Amino acid sequence: MSNYLEDARNNFLKKESYLCEFATKSIDFLRVREENEDIRPPFFHDIDRIIHSLSYTRYIDKTQVYPLNSNDHISKRMVHVQLVSKIARTIGRALNLNEDLIEAIALGHDIGHTPLGHVGESILNDISMRELGEYFAHNIQGVRNYLVVENNGCGLNLTIQVMDGIMCHNGEMLSSKYVPMKKTMEEFFREYELSYKDLATVSKFAPMTLEGCVVRISDIIGYIGRDIEDAIVLGKFDRNDLDKEITKVLGNNNRDIVNTIILDIIKNSMNKPYIKMSDDVYKALVSLKEFNYKNIYKFSMTDEKREYYTKGMNILFNSYLEAITNNNQDNIIFSIFLNYQGEEYFSSTNPKRMVIDFIAGMTDDLLDREIKRIIGLSK
Repeated sequence: MSNYLEDARNNFLKKESYLCEFATKSIDFLRVREENEDIRPPFFHDIDRIIHSLSYTRYIDKTQVYPLNSNDHISKRMVHVQLVSKIARTIGRALNLNEDLIEAIALGHDIGHTPLGHVGESILNDISMRELGEYFAHNIQGVRNYLVVENNGCGLNLTIQVMDGIMCHNGEMLSSKYVPMKKTMEEFFREYELSYKDLATVSKFAPMTLEGCVVRISDIIGYIGRDIEDAIVLGKFDRNDLDKEITKVLGNNNRDIVNTIILDIIKNSMNKPYIKMSDDVYKALVSLKEFNYKNIYKFSMTDEKREYYTKGMNILFNSYLEAITNNNQDNIIFSIFLNYQGEEYFSSTNPKRMVIDFIAGMTDDLLDREIKRIIGLSK
């Protein structure tokens, strides 16, 4: 490497001399396939690979909570991942952790999400269990996307630390304390393979880095208050409906909720090998999460709409599978997906999994158009 490139790489790495003793250093990175690293440190390089990926582009039209909503001010998945990234980097910078690793995990953490958010994930999980006898979970699909699906079926060769953070980010599982669990590359892949067979075990996985722990709690901080703001804008309830026992600890708006939890985590995690909240903030956050489930997530879609999309997604699955079986090159699964995949993808993926990969990667609008098209053809 010429002198100016060497100097540039060293400048990239200078800040690592200030990281705390529990931070993940670039020198510790792991990749499945060895490659020549350029002036960018490996986790920084992963950020670039993620934001330039096709799946990252589709974030902009994927549901956060309320699918296919006409109000332009309601959060989409793209907004959520950016909020998580900013929150996590704020905590990471305050604690002197590796912000590059944090940002890569945060920006990639929801890449496996289906159209229609958690409703779509539930429908696709039922299809996967019926057709393959394997669970579908968006965090595991995110890892699969970067390992197998992206880059014409060659994957992006992201670092294991980033993929592990994505696999273990589950923001539905709340804890007062997050302790990283050191892993080898082999142990990461064992957990990944097990995820398809045992979802209960998956929920207990801990990230291998402290930076992964930061993203995991930041996922909750990123959605808990913002989802309330969206619900209020849509007239689902009034701000005064929030429990006063919760708001006196966290506040009653997204700004105060985010600020309170971030500062509490920093206070309780400074120079520690774990990420922790105080008992008061943790209990209030648990109660707020329960409030959101009862008043927001439970009613994010009507029963009628859920039935419509369940039927529609199942019809699409069968239609695309038939197209693969008959090698129908005119079908959309070929024209915008399979025709861009290489031999490596086809040699490792059976047709049913191909269909699940395709549906999981759809935007809300594409899924909705395809369901209307297929149902229209059947009339």
